[in-house]
Amino acid sequence: MKQELIFTSVLCFLFLTAGCQQPEGQFLTGADRTREYFPLLEGKSIGLVCNATSIIHKTHLADSLCRAGFRIGKIFSPEHGFRGEAEAGEKVHDEIDQSTGVKVVSLYGKKRKPDASDLEGLDVLLFDIQDVGVRFFTYISTLTYVMEACAANGIPLIVLDRPNPNRFYCDGPVLKQEFRSFVGLHPVPVVYGMTIGEYALMVNGERWLENNLICSLTVIPCSHYDGKSMPALAVKPSPNLTSMNAIYLYPGICFFEGTQVSLGRGTRRPFEVIGFPGCPDGDTVFMPVSIPGMSVSPLYQDLACRGFSLIGESTRDGLPDSQLPLNWLLRMYRLYPDSTRFFNSYFNTLAGNSDLQQQIRNGWTEAQIRASWKNERAAFFLIRKKYLLYNE
Repeated sequence: MKQELIFTSVLCFLFLTAGCQQPEGQFLTGADRTREYFPLLEGKSIGLVCNATSIIHKTHLADSLCRAGFRIGKIFSPEHGFRGEAEAGEKVHDEIDQSTGVKVVSLYGKKRKPDASDLEGLDVLLFDIQDVGVRFFTYISTLTYVMEACAANGIPLIVLDRPNPNRFYCDGPVLKQEFRSFVGLHPVPVVYGMTIGEYALMVNGERWLENNLICSLTVIPCSHYDGKSMPALAVKPSPNLTSMNAIYLYPGICFFEGTQVSLGRGTRRPFEVIGFPGCPDGDTVFMPVSIPGMSVSPLYQDLACRGFSLIGESTRDGLPDSQLPLNWLLRMYRLYPDSTRFFNSYFNTLAGNSDLQQQIRNGWTEAQIRASWKNERAAFFLIRKKYLLYNE
């Protein structure tokens, strides 16, 4: 029986790796490069940290591994759930995955980090999640907690790298320690210009894990990836990022979560429309409603909002803007009828400081705000440079 299992595994391995061979020089994600990491999994009980973006071509990583004869001991699920069905901020519950029969442990419910009992019996963890390169996108926090758990329990971690659609620039204020939260764990700018594999190397190298732990880390890099290229993503990184335009706008538009302005949750174009009831200016009207699989803010649900369509706003001359978009935040602050109520308590958490809110209240221009984080951003560049796997 054991020989049959090994033979079946080898046959599936050869089948999958042969299927992943593409013309020389063509881009491959870390997950696609099965010849690089399948040998590291042979004969081991595997824990997966993955979601709906974890695919090899058109097949989910978990399904691919099962078909190849590998033994998946447990699956860990981040925000939005394992198969990507949960709304933003919605708690994700433990379950049994119907396709593989494997237990799924939520890392976005009662706990954010696997504990020793979750890892019991596992020999290696495999992390494969599409990131968008923005500090408050929670997958890098999940990555950090998984690294801490692996380090504390002596389990190696393999990160399958994927391109970062916002890797072509770094911008925004660097997070201050007193504002540390699940939407910002580390002293990095809002847009940090690294793939998730590079980020893992930085977290390890800078000793940012608790108690100065070091994780036994292997990164499987993308092949033939120009770090400045902006490839279209095969799967939405979250249910509410439905287009590349939304992904490019997300770093700046997400700040509206900390204000009285709707950013379009509850519409078919979240992060691509902004407004509020009674807005004195605008070129569009929208109404946030409950949409299955997409989150809606209760702030203006079922109320007509006037505001602006941002479709196409992320690009100039066919290329995305290479700076954190602040213009819409400043404009909506000026339009809101009661500036004393514009911000809510979440804004400073997203910003990673209290400075940005005060600068806006004081009437600072976009240029003045950018100048205020110039030095701290330059210091981060020196840290970032040590861990880059791809071209600048």
